[in-house]
Amino acid sequence: MNLYSIDTELFKLDGGAMFGVVPKVLWSRTNPADENNLCTWAMRLLLIEDGDQLILIDTGLGDKQSEKFFSHYYIHGEHTLDKSLAKHGFSRDDITDVFLTHLHFDHVGGAIVREGDQLVPAFKNAHYWSNAQHWKWATEPNDREKASFLKENILPIQESGRLKFVEDKSVGVLNKNISIRFAFGHTDAMMMPQIQYKDKTILYMADLLPSVGHIPLPYVMAYDMFPMKTLEERKTYWNEIADNDIICFLEHDPIHECCTLQHTEKGVRLKDTFTLESIL
Repeated sequence: MNLYSIDTELFKLDGGAMFGVVPKVLWSRTNPADENNLCTWAMRLLLIEDGDQLILIDTGLGDKQSEKFFSHYYIHGEHTLDKSLAKHGFSRDDITDVFLTHLHFDHVGGAIVREGDQLVPAFKNAHYWSNAQHWKWATEPNDREKASFLKENILPIQESGRLKFVEDKSVGVLNKNISIRFAFGHTDAMMMPQIQYKDKTILYMADLLPSVGHIPLPYVMAYDMFPMKTLEERKTYWNEIADNDIICFLEHDPIHECCTLQHTEKGVRLKDTFTLESIL
């Protein structure tokens, strides 16, 4: 098995929205904001090469939305999905499986591309993985969350005939070395792949832990649908991660790819940060 960190675009979101009830004087220590109160965030994906499988976890924002849409997110940076894949000797056509942690536009936007007036899979040889509970949640969205679930990102996946559902969290659903973990606070039935790599366990954190700046338990995003559920889940996961020296792969941290956690007198806190490449 080989693992690759795939950097795509950087984008900006409101710092207050990203840290919820936490005062700016606290969160700005780790994630400084610009003059518009916007912080920079990564869209970092994970590529897993294992035998005949080449699995991409999430897809980033993509590029098919309107100029007006992207103007809200200040897309910048030198990386793109295609450049990052090519760096490791791959192209979109090599991907066999696209695993979608959830269907918010910054995680699924790159799954579909526009060809003329058609919306088609960006990875033409891949199956796309979601789960039935989250799919229903995303395609019948509530008023608060529907701006994050864009039909043009989601419905063409099903229409292409390439959609598959994860039925449970057991090992072997997608790959013998990957088990599926769930979280329900950020959005209903978000999935987090947990990878066994040699003697290490790597957990793809998706939006349960966007960055190292979000490690203290109350640092819950305002975007989360069920913040008290997130708080409960974070406490359980943080203890497990610290107890078992699990490596957290960070999707949105603008600087750090991976981190570990440890128990301290103040609760679970950051232990170390490092690149994915350094542990392979």
